[in-house]
Amino acid sequence: MTTYDANFWEKQYQSADPSWGTTPNAPVVATIPRLHLQPGRALELGAGHGGDALWLAAQGWAVTALDVAQTAVDRIARRAAEEGLAARVTAVRRDVTVDPLPTGPFDLVWGSFFYAPDREAVLRRAAESVNPGGALLIVDHGSVAPWSWSSASDHELPTPAELAESLGLGPDWTPEVLEAPKRIATGPNGQRAEVTDTIVGLRRAQQP
Repeated sequence: MTTYDANFWEKQYQSADPSWGTTPNAPVVATIPRLHLQPGRALELGAGHGGDALWLAAQGWAVTALDVAQTAVDRIARRAAEEGLAARVTAVRRDVTVDPLPTGPFDLVWGSFFYAPDREAVLRRAAESVNPGGALLIVDHGSVAPWSWSSASDHELPTPAELAESLGLGPDWTPEVLEAPKRIATGPNGQRAEVTDTIVGLRRAQQP
């Protein structure tokens, strides 16, 4: 079983507090305005409980939020309806490692702490759907939080520049944000610790 197995994630979400992950991730909130995009169409990979997707929809975007777990998708759709955002949020169950991605183009594609087998290939496919002038945003763990179930060490985690290079997107893409800021994060049981984020924001060139 891979960590992207649908049954694994169903169990994770079913056992999680439904309110966990319903607030937007701080690096996403801080970085998207810096990409200077006008509200348009956005695609999220691994949307979880929808904190990022619902926040972006509230800023005027039309968001397609993907997750492999039906529990997560149902919760996003329910919260979108409760918050009056149902017209701006489409929550879809999709295993992006094997299923086709939704039809673009999108002005923004992002994944916030999104991990999957052969993730670089998934991100390259997603990048193909980005409009000229649009952006691809990746927010990763730059360190392992004390509450993480991952056994990876900090030394195995790529730097922002290494992550951008690993995608191999070619000359049409320009890095606009390559940063590894630190912040105080809160874990699922209220734990607090300093963590490092890896932030990669790439811009697709405008067509001549």
